[in-house]
Amino acid sequence: MRSSSWVQQLTLCDFFVNPVNIKNHSLGWIPLRYQYDILQIETTDNLSAPSVTPAKMDFAALMNKEMTKSKKSSSNDKKFLKRSEVEAQRKEAYIAEQKALEAEREAKAAAKRKREDDIATETVAREEKRRKLAEESRKRREEQDLEEERVRRKRLGLPELVRKTGEEEEGVADGDEDIPEEELVAKLRTLGEPVALFGEGHAARLRRYRKLTTVMTKGPIPTTLELVEEKDMKVDTKVPQDKEGRKWLFRQLASYFTMVLTEYERAMEAEKRETSASKTAYNAMVQTRENMKPLFRKFEQGDLEDSIIEPVIEIVQALQERRYVDANDGYLRLSIGKAAWPIGVTMVGIHERSAREKLHNGEKGHVMGDEVTRKYLQSIKRCLTFAQVRWPPTDLRQLMG
Repeated sequence: MRSSSWVQQLTLCDFFVNPVNIKNHSLGWIPLRYQYDILQIETTDNLSAPSVTPAKMDFAALMNKEMTKSKKSSSNDKKFLKRSEVEAQRKEAYIAEQKALEAEREAKAAAKRKREDDIATETVAREEKRRKLAEESRKRREEQDLEEERVRRKRLGLPELVRKTGEEEEGVADGDEDIPEEELVAKLRTLGEPVALFGEGHAARLRRYRKLTTVMTKGPIPTTLELVEEKDMKVDTKVPQDKEGRKWLFRQLASYFTMVLTEYERAMEAEKRETSASKTAYNAMVQTRENMKPLFRKFEQGDLEDSIIEPVIEIVQALQERRYVDANDGYLRLSIGKAAWPIGVTMVGIHERSAREKLHNGEKGHVMGDEVTRKYLQSIKRCLTFAQVRWPPTDLRQLMG
């Protein structure tokens, strides 16, 4: 075949398949419109490798220019978004919307709280003003009533009416909360009680109302003291000196003895009262319950002597810790004391002066003091005896015989 030379113009597919090297420089993938300026390829009859002549222009500059234009067009003329980009935009819009809603809710809540605080402040001020006006009206009415009573007594020749101002003020102060006169009158009428007694002031009327509405607890011994739970019955060894502390102590003691008496009564109810022994035990329980009522009244009034409070606390603490022998020792010290001659023997020869002096010191017992004290102290001893059966000690040495 005759050898001939011809110029083959490469297409884009030729570049994609066969990258052309010109003087060891890789041109990469060259666009189709630059094919005419880049290559002139001569082929021989034996189809040997084409010889490549370099073009007459700066190909690298053209390529860089084209690549820069393609990047700009791809960044500026982007006509589609990825799914991740759409999801990110949606999340940003949702978060911004939620922040706006939260800010709006907080603003509304703050405005509502401010309105409620303003209303509460106005209500408190209004109630305080109403209370002061009612107090002033009550005082004027009492002064008017006293003046009328004074005129009446003077006209009839009766002695002057003595005002118990100190007692009245003390009565008002001792109450938990004062009640307006109109409300107090309405409450007394609801109970079917007289609205006012002769010579009765507001404080005395308030005390009478509180006495009528006193709530008694349910138990073996009803009491006005608010009983505490079993976990709060643990007493301290030291007697509190303040009023609130002593009140809490009396509530603890009343709660503990109520628990013991309840268990005592339940145990006796379960026993069959057919034999004489069971009847005697049941009667002892009833007697114990009745004899401890004066002690509960002292708890309510808070006038129990310190000389009795301290030993009772010692006994109760030992009972709560199941140390029954120690509790019995405390009962013996409380009942008969530690004096050498506690029963009143004074004329025993050479011991006369010593016995007489010891009978008048602070170590005397309380059993012989009065009958009421003796009875509730013996009732405490019966509670001690029952407690060691109901709650046995872990240490057998603390079990009484």
